[in-house]
Amino acid sequence: MIAIVVSRADSASAHIGERLLAVGDWEAREDDSLPDGEGGETYYRTEGFELREFDDLHIRLSDPVAAFDCDPAFLAFVSRHSGETGKLLTAHVTGNFGGAEYGGDPESLARAAPGAEKRVVEALAAHAPDGYEVGIECTHHGPTAVSVPSLFVELGSDEPQWTDAEAAEAVARAVLDLRGTGADLLGGSGGSNAGTASDGRSDTDDRPRHVVGFDGGHYAPRFTRIARETEWAVGHVGADWALADMGAPASNRDVIDAAFTRSRAEHAVIDGDRPDLAAVVDDLGYRVVSETWVREVGDAPLPLVDRLETAIGPVDEGLRFGAVDASDPTAVDLRELPGDLLARAQGLDAAAAREAVERVAVAFDTEQGGTRAAGRVAFATAPEAPGYADLVEGLAAVLETGYDAVEVDADGNAVAARETAFDPSLAAERGVPEGPAFGRLADGESVEVDGETVEPADVSRARTDRFPIDGAALD
Repeated sequence: MIAIVVSRADSASAHIGERLLAVGDWEAREDDSLPDGEGGETYYRTEGFELREFDDLHIRLSDPVAAFDCDPAFLAFVSRHSGETGKLLTAHVTGNFGGAEYGGDPESLARAAPGAEKRVVEALAAHAPDGYEVGIECTHHGPTAVSVPSLFVELGSDEPQWTDAEAAEAVARAVLDLRGTGADLLGGSGGSNAGTASDGRSDTDDRPRHVVGFDGGHYAPRFTRIARETEWAVGHVGADWALADMGAPASNRDVIDAAFTRSRAEHAVIDGDRPDLAAVVDDLGYRVVSETWVREVGDAPLPLVDRLETAIGPVDEGLRFGAVDASDPTAVDLRELPGDLLARAQGLDAAAAREAVERVAVAFDTEQGGTRAAGRVAFATAPEAPGYADLVEGLAAVLETGYDAVEVDADGNAVAARETAFDPSLAAERGVPEGPAFGRLADGESVEVDGETVEPADVSRARTDRFPIDGAALD
């Protein structure tokens, strides 16, 4: 059950609450155990949700969970967003990396709900009226002591938007789209290995696909991109100003550690150059990764990523993932890519050669900024999975676009590519002058030399290129 907190002191919150009741099938109930201003008297239930209204601003509510009788797994605060940012719909988790000017306790972080935040941001984008931007904000205010994971979903950024019925309904519908969100998407303060396979992971990988964000501005465009464009979700985000308020990372290890445990994350993305912070993150046992790492890893099983980064190389140095799944990190076959064959195929058609590798590989190394396959490749060992021979076949097919005939030698040790091509030495012997006449013959046109017609076949020679394909497995 998801609990929805509406604040009567917040006009946008009250407006969103009205739209929630208007678009949902709610049942009004009575609770005489609490005053009306503390969530009691009339409240509302619908499938998967309970909505209660409070007189205080959200940031002044320490832990409204006790007001709900549905034993909520998650709290959604519907709220206004204030700022000079125009039409904006946002979501964020709560807490304070430093002081507590806007509610909660200093140096305290609430239980985040990374998966729910990702889901609600996607829903906001789907429902947003024309002209409204959607994004994630950094962690920046209370409450901090909420006993279940929680999330603010906000309508901004000034009075015209707070009274915009279409925008308020977009927020309401986005919140209702959280219906059915399970504990696997909520995050919390449990151990870093807690979770279930429904959180974007394979059955053999119990680590949530969550990242903590550090640095960057208040509106966190990098972390919005991660949440909206990758398989990963974002927990706490410490913006540049929040980190400055926190102080030296080495003196605030507990706060940094809490950002991970309260987000159920093992990875951090730092939007800038902060070696002191990175050193503390590493010393705490977490890992700093790049946005590229997050994008390239995607939904690949994390134990497999660990194995392949050790066996082939780090993602940030060129490891890329192919189209073949391998949930078991031990069930991969490592080989060297057939370098000469691959290089020739890439020279003929780089995109087709890359696709030939991706189609059959679990992962492979690259060079030139990740644009060209090179080095090692990993194949799945499942009986029906493609392997080294399929890779050779695919690259040989690329060669067929530039040769007359391509085949694997009988001994299976090389690919032979044959062509009949223009030979400048034969043309010179026939008295053909260098220059345009050479080009015409190479293009398959005949030329006249001293009244004699020279045909392309007269000055062509058969050539065979051989490309070794040693497919021996690596340790």
